[in-house]
Amino acid sequence: MLEAVQLTKRYSSIPAVQDLSFALRPGQVIGCLGPNGSGKSTTVKMLTGLLEPSRGVVRFDGRNIQDDLQGYRRVLGYVPEEAHLYPYLSGWEYLEMIATLRGMPWSEIKTKLDSLLELFSLHPHRHASIATYSKGMRQRILLIAAIMHNPQIFIFDEPLSGLDVTSALIFKNLVQELGRGGKLVFYCSHVLEVVEKVCTDVLILRKGVVIAQDSVANIGQILGQSLENTFLHLVDDVDTMSVAHDIVEVMGAA
Repeated sequence: MLEAVQLTKRYSSIPAVQDLSFALRPGQVIGCLGPNGSGKSTTVKMLTGLLEPSRGVVRFDGRNIQDDLQGYRRVLGYVPEEAHLYPYLSGWEYLEMIATLRGMPWSEIKTKLDSLLELFSLHPHRHASIATYSKGMRQRILLIAAIMHNPQIFIFDEPLSGLDVTSALIFKNLVQELGRGGKLVFYCSHVLEVVEKVCTDVLILRKGVVIAQDSVANIGQILGQSLENTFLHLVDDVDTMSVAHDIVEVMGAA
């Protein structure tokens, strides 16, 4: 089990996240939602060990991840929001480097890389420089890097960024398969309909505070609305259709 216990992160005196607590169990896919500035990215960085909390703790199997970050990262698959890769390496070289750093045996590396590059439609481009890759191709490299060592925990931060329709559909089904296989998945996204489809539970943040936490089915039933309408109601009660209409009115004004 992955636990966040009263996680708080402050930058100077400004709180980015305050008293965030939740538990992620095998088979759960938690979708983390919130507007810009709600604390999603800070939460992800604390869960991955990239940021140390100002207060509170992240525990995996009852132990503070900060006590053995190297060991924790061996069981973690992480896709960051921005695809920062080494542009002078080829896709194959980058993945080989990551696999080697994770201690995967060479026979396993070659077999898995060949298969995953083929499944993600990157095999013909495996020896091309990453600098020549499109945004979607770089994102698929990140996805392969996150899953190839078969970790127990997956943390995805806006993983669909730049993906084409086919790759996005494959990834959505992959997330569901991971959940059914007993993996722990934390999925951070702005795409509400994807969260509604692939996640079992949802965590909604506003200004660094949890304002709703429940199963996807229950959280909509509470207000008798879709997840999208529930999110808008809880986070920012804005009539989006009216705003869109007003924008068009302003555009056409003389």
